[in-house]
Amino acid sequence: MVGSGGRAIADAGLTVSVAGRPRVDVLGCGVDPVDMDDAIERIESFISDLRTAHVVTFGAEMAVRASRDPSYRAAINGAELVVADTVGVVWAMRRAGSTMRDRVAGIELVERLCDVARVPVFFLGGAEGVATEAAAALKQRHSSLIVAGVHHGYFDEAAAPGVAEQIRASGARLVLVALGVPRQEFWIRDSLRGVGPATCIGVGGAFDVWSGRAPRAPESWRRAGFEWLYRLAREPSRIGRQLALPEFALRVLLKQKG
Repeated sequence: MVGSGGRAIADAGLTVSVAGRPRVDVLGCGVDPVDMDDAIERIESFISDLRTAHVVTFGAEMAVRASRDPSYRAAINGAELVVADTVGVVWAMRRAGSTMRDRVAGIELVERLCDVARVPVFFLGGAEGVATEAAAALKQRHSSLIVAGVHHGYFDEAAAPGVAEQIRASGARLVLVALGVPRQEFWIRDSLRGVGPATCIGVGGAFDVWSGRAPRAPESWRRAGFEWLYRLAREPSRIGRQLALPEFALRVLLKQKG
């Protein structure tokens, strides 16, 4: 199920968002110029209206991948809400004329929702046991959180319908999908009707952070926009993925120059 805003973007080329404002073109993907409060309000409306919705937490690495892969780009542009998860995306939006001031980090977005949504939440993704640990850690910090269920991310395509049915049967109205990029966006696109009515949010490696298996950058690093550098310093093996960042900046500059 694709929202009316998503169809407009996919079919007419980055026209208007579901939030009623023009989406900002970032390497062919439409990003909603919303702040944290706006994003929370939109997601709460999806939930209260019993809509089936896809929320993308959009980063620079995803933008580079989408610029090369039309099917991935379409999955992002078909989402009901696309928020700027990284400082690089905010920078690109500003260069395109947006007044965006700050990113909507996926981790903080979910933490806020745990306090205000007050609906059953399903945790999908990670290695065996990680989703359970992440849910328990969030429950400890957010007493109002209702955990509908958990499922690891190590399942194949043949098992996907069964996983979707388990989520539907749990009564979840909010589904956190930590399957990594690009799998989580494709899974949500393909499984949305099967899990609904629910709002699905792709959260990347957030379960590892919430479970304590992976540290997050200190707040001072995050405020300065250097979370990516902190992660690289702790995980040098990420260098291949981090090369997408200078490529992203170059593509943005060249596109705007052209």
